[in-house]
Amino acid sequence: MSKKLFLQTGDKVRHLSYARWGMGEVVEEKHSSLPGGFCLVRILFQDGAERSFINDLDNNLCCYYSGIRLMEDFDMWGK
Repeated sequence: MSKKLFLQTGDKVRHLSYARWGMGEVVEEKHSSLPGGFCLVRILFQDGAERSFINDLDNNLCCYYSGIRLMEDFDMWGK
């Protein structure tokens, strides 16, 4: 069964409840090859911390449901 993925590498995001983290960028995606396995993303936030989240919209613990939102046209590194 295929997963409904929310984020992909390079996406710019923010967290609705943790503005102090700043903006973030998805730096890695991992997908389990096992049935029922997790799809994870690692996000590097402006506060310098990398945080991992579940990236499957079919999972109730998906990062979207916990408050991660995509940012449109935002370059957090000023390039």
